[in-house]
Amino acid sequence: MIRHSFLDDYSEGAHPIILKALSETNLVQQVAYGDDNYSNEARKLIKAHMEGVDPDVWFVASGTLANILSISSVLRPHEAVIAAASGHIVVRETGAIEATGHKIITVPPIDGKLTPQSIESALNANAHFPHMAKPRLVYISNATEVGTVYTKSELQAISALCKTRGLLLLVDGARLGAALSAAKNDLTLADIAKLADIFWIGGTKVGALIGEAIVIPNNSLRDDFAFHIKQRGALLAKGRILGLQFRELFRDGLYFRLADHANQMASQLSMAISDAGYGFAAATETNQLFPIIPNDMIEKLKTQFDFYVWEPYNDGSSVIRLVTSWATDESCVKDFTATLNKYTK
Repeated sequence: MIRHSFLDDYSEGAHPIILKALSETNLVQQVAYGDDNYSNEARKLIKAHMEGVDPDVWFVASGTLANILSISSVLRPHEAVIAAASGHIVVRETGAIEATGHKIITVPPIDGKLTPQSIESALNANAHFPHMAKPRLVYISNATEVGTVYTKSELQAISALCKTRGLLLLVDGARLGAALSAAKNDLTLADIAKLADIFWIGGTKVGALIGEAIVIPNNSLRDDFAFHIKQRGALLAKGRILGLQFRELFRDGLYFRLADHANQMASQLSMAISDAGYGFAAATETNQLFPIIPNDMIEKLKTQFDFYVWEPYNDGSSVIRLVTSWATDESCVKDFTATLNKYTK
């Protein structure tokens, strides 16, 4: 049996359409630093989804850079970020935000998500000014770190609270394609552009070689953003590489088709695991799965498949994380299902 990886959704390179575009345009001379024709075309294609909102769009190479830039550029030195304790900037970015000098105030998540109530609790618990860092920005990710998605009503409620309490709202969109393609999703890019002050669209996890698109709908946050990008080492001389990939992703819906495929593979895998009698630590809503598997079964599965053992569940079982991607073939899902069923029997 061929060994399959469910470690993440960026183990493969790039979608063939993107590779073809990179190859065909390789010797075409372009203006540097993101002001090339391809990047400008990509900006227009992304803005076409915004329905009346005309944001600034910037391309950077990684999600960590996108979060560092989005947060550090809008906060004063004494201002802090409110995030779920499971949030990516809290548990998966090596203190990158704290390294910029900003405190992260964590609150317990509900299904991986923040709520207006949890945000209010954080505000109330961090109001002894000037002796405490001042909460100024709310960070959420969609999909969340456990693969769940925000509904329109949930995001509207958070956005309304932020406006009432003078907070900025940032949406980490590393897996935004998966969220917008989820079966239970009722949000659009236009909705997010109207509800968030700044957000970003992940390309790395949806078929691009590298690249994320930072979108800034809030006029007051746009000034001097280019300086922040340059100062953080994120302004690529060959910015065309990033822009061209987003042009291909958004030219005819490739972005959403690839995200939908990843979700479909996850759904099939989730149903098979459930049918085999195993539960989940979180609902499977996008392309991340968190099944609870006996430890002896995990060792058997690891001989043929790559995945993360996420956390202990009890003395005999652990939560594992399986991630499907734009390139996951249905045969991978079938092989995992067959192996699981064989050992379960």
